[in-house]
Amino acid sequence: MDLYDLKTEFDKSGIMMCFNGPFSHSIIEETGKAMRNHLEAEHIAQVAVLDVFAVYIELAQNVRNYLTVRKITPPEAMSSIIAIAKAGDQYAVSSGNVVLKNDTQVFCSRIAEVNALTPEELKKQYRQQLRKEVPIGSLGAGLGLLEIAKRATDKIACSIRDIDPIYDFFTLTVLI
Repeated sequence: MDLYDLKTEFDKSGIMMCFNGPFSHSIIEETGKAMRNHLEAEHIAQVAVLDVFAVYIELAQNVRNYLTVRKITPPEAMSSIIAIAKAGDQYAVSSGNVVLKNDTQVFCSRIAEVNALTPEELKKQYRQQLRKEVPIGSLGAGLGLLEIAKRATDKIACSIRDIDPIYDFFTLTVLI
């Protein structure tokens, strides 16, 4: 392994921070603190720091929750990754993890639905979702993707890469 080559590739791609491995609550919390401190040290506007941090937390929790609910265990879970990169005047927060093939189209369809909403429709759907009861056994209130879309400066991007007959690698990227 040549870390210099990896660092050079990160620098070319604008990657400021990257974590690869299994996501636990403590890993999400600690890498989130490190990322927030790094952005603040770069004298980035506080609003941007908060938006990047919020999207990072949502994406990392989505990965962790998905792997927990679907009971996907190592070595598949080791394929989880999250990266924060400088992309021109914006920041790109990307997450990637293995997903069951049956789930990829559902995810992409939901992202397309959210991307099609106007800002007013997004706010309305967010408020409606807040009022709904959280289903028993649910890991959240279903607000994560809506929260991400509210903070994004562009449409949420997703991609799917075929891994094997059971799994795909699913990537989400949000520009802020």
